[in-house]
Amino acid sequence: MRRTDLRNVAIIAHVDHGKTTLVDCMLRQSGRFRESQLVGQQILDSNDLERERGITILAKNIAIPYRGVKINIIDTPGHADFGGEVERTVGLADGALLLVDAAEGPMPQTRFVLGKAFERGVRPIVVINKIDRPDARPHEVLDEVLDLFISLGAEHVLDDFPHIFASSKLGYATADPARPGEGIGPLMDLILEKIPGPEAELDAPLRLRVTTLDWSDYVGRIAIGRVHAGTIRKGQSVLLLQSDERRTPAKIASVFLFQDLGRVEVHEVDAGDVCAVVGLEGVEIGDTIADPLAPAALPRITVDEPTLKMTFGVNSSPLSGREGKFLTTRHLRERLDRELEKNVALRVEPIVGTEQFAVAGRGVLHLSILIETMRRESYELSVGKPQVIFKEIDGVRHEPFESLVVEVPTERTGPVMELIGKRRGEVVEMTTHRDYTFLVFSIPARGLIGLRTRILNATQGTAVMHHRFEAYKPAAEGIADRASGVLVSTVAGRAVAYALNGLQNRAELFVAPGDEIYAGMIVGENSREGDMNVNPAKEKKLSNVRAVGHDENVLLKPARRMTLEEALEFVADDELVEITPTQIRLRKILLQETDRRRAARAAGN
Repeated sequence: MRRTDLRNVAIIAHVDHGKTTLVDCMLRQSGRFRESQLVGQQILDSNDLERERGITILAKNIAIPYRGVKINIIDTPGHADFGGEVERTVGLADGALLLVDAAEGPMPQTRFVLGKAFERGVRPIVVINKIDRPDARPHEVLDEVLDLFISLGAEHVLDDFPHIFASSKLGYATADPARPGEGIGPLMDLILEKIPGPEAELDAPLRLRVTTLDWSDYVGRIAIGRVHAGTIRKGQSVLLLQSDERRTPAKIASVFLFQDLGRVEVHEVDAGDVCAVVGLEGVEIGDTIADPLAPAALPRITVDEPTLKMTFGVNSSPLSGREGKFLTTRHLRERLDRELEKNVALRVEPIVGTEQFAVAGRGVLHLSILIETMRRESYELSVGKPQVIFKEIDGVRHEPFESLVVEVPTERTGPVMELIGKRRGEVVEMTTHRDYTFLVFSIPARGLIGLRTRILNATQGTAVMHHRFEAYKPAAEGIADRASGVLVSTVAGRAVAYALNGLQNRAELFVAPGDEIYAGMIVGENSREGDMNVNPAKEKKLSNVRAVGHDENVLLKPARRMTLEEALEFVADDELVEITPTQIRLRKILLQETDRRRAARAAGN
């Protein structure tokens, strides 16, 4: 049977197409909240990093009632690096709202999330969003979505192709983009009409698959998932079916249902609904909570493999231990193990013979969010250059390729084509909308490292880039590394304006007067190839001889302060990013100049 009093709906889209803003509209439409409870925008983006960056990082669950039906809403991230969040949570839903920007049209992540929805049998409702944009072309975009459905082999859904036009910013949905609506009600009605209620085997033995883990300082680990069959009750004895065919007896301490923006404790939850369960000590994502008398495991959650890895190690610089609380390899290992419990797209392996870890993820942003979270938790660590993960397929070395979309003003297309061409990117498609050109490339993932900064510089910040994993292809040759060298300090102390004044004509500086430095620290980017050893702490020698007009004012350009992503994309193979709660520094792996020379001679032999 299907439940008619319930709908499970995921909201999926490319990044910045308005998912979280649309949820704001649905919350207001439900009439369940006072105005003071829905202050601001992107209400579900409650994480500090989500607020700062304006993106959704973690999938969220909420539930709102509408016309006697409870609608469980799963808000998912749109950035390709957080595709693992989408893959594990879309299985909770029976239907999905596929948001597409009325001007940009389907983007790389749109294809990815829609493909995952079809794999799991989720029925989509297409929402052409942002029809209030001056460059909106809603009917053309709808045709492009139809083409996308056909290319994904989803002809079976074209007979019943529900779609609606919306402006989540202005808070309305309408069947005709030329006629603005009064509210988001038409979309809510379409959800009730077109998305089926969940199939529910109420009399069958209990089966619940865990898709998300949460943590509370009061009750410990919280398992979140959908009840696929039976009923789960407070105080019930269950069997935890885990990986490697492990079976762990357990007892349910509490059961919570999602209600409005929070959770409410209940006695029992029937099949078809999404709930949170407390009391299961060693539960992991993908486990099945089953009836001990008739245990049957549901298929485990599988996600696409990581394509990028970095080396994580303790901070070994001379300035280590001054700010952070967690400094040792043990602290680092425990934190990474804890992350693995809820981040299904992450992989961690210890590097044999060292105290370092190879951490693999979906992209630089995926790993940098983990690093940023750790530094805010008072960890200190050193991170190496991002490296793509190669594979041997039929005896041939393959590497990951990405589908890259660049939106750029038409007059600035040339520099973009040149930069991407140097990194072995091939043009797949080129279209023009008014004054902008959309370029689609197939490019090695190695070529993307450091590309965003160069394209933004070449286009004066007017280009917009999006990319997602495409496929493994034979490894490309001749991808250029960083063209310029760096300035490496040979002394410890504090940077002096007099010394920096002599260096700024031949380099872009990363330090300002008064900044603490140490031998082996990178203090600037050289204007030419090759590294240069410098003394940023050199002071002017004083004597009692003076000449009129000999002294000069020191005018220094502001130091370049890199963000975490920029630093990770900048470093070379023999360099590290030193990360503390307040500082991001660049350094050589070998701090002493003599050690670096010896290593260079050994590499030359």
